[in-house]
Amino acid sequence: MLNKKADKIVALFSIIQRGKGAQFIKTLEARNVIMHFQFIGAGTASSEMMDILGLGNNDKDILISLADYKTITSLSNELGKNVGAGMGMGGLSMVISLNAVSRISEQIIRRNRDENEDKGNGGSSSMHSEYKYSLILISVNRGFTDSVMQTAKKAGATGGTVIKARLAEGQIIEAYANTKLNEEKEIVTILAPDSVRNQILEDVNREFGLKSEAQGVVLSVPVDKVFKI
Repeated sequence: MLNKKADKIVALFSIIQRGKGAQFIKTLEARNVIMHFQFIGAGTASSEMMDILGLGNNDKDILISLADYKTITSLSNELGKNVGAGMGMGGLSMVISLNAVSRISEQIIRRNRDENEDKGNGGSSSMHSEYKYSLILISVNRGFTDSVMQTAKKAGATGGTVIKARLAEGQIIEAYANTKLNEEKEIVTILAPDSVRNQILEDVNREFGLKSEAQGVVLSVPVDKVFKI
């Protein structure tokens, strides 16, 4: 765990148009964000919601980028005020706090920041939470995402993005749940206002929880900031 707020490692979770991932990574790396994980997703939001968000088609590149709080703060302020409107990425990014990160990753991220600050590429700015949102993550067996989204929308969700995934090393979970788990998973990600978050979590968990046929696991993380890119 990190003690100083500026040293805290956070994640930038970005959902953008398919094929734009490599371009956006170059943009981030030019701003000292060097650690990324890329996935492929498909949007489930209605066409009306897509138009409001400016997300275009349903095929998505999904990026999770890690950096220290200070670097991400500077980046998010720049993207939110100057770069975002003209980048043409067709998506949005969310700044997400993490509870823990591996020691090696932390050392790489902090060393990169320190080296670039020595070159005069540092800088700091304050971050204020402009939105009260949570990122809801719902892992279910493949084939259940449409049903999950129907339930989530009834509870107040406006749309989501689906990530293909596999359950890794699930033996401990299987022992606790006393059931055999399907390795083939899909993760539904939903950005939702905190006003409807609990209802979405409760309704989805009640119908698609670990003991159900969907074998779902539901969680949420706070979003410090969200902006279009």
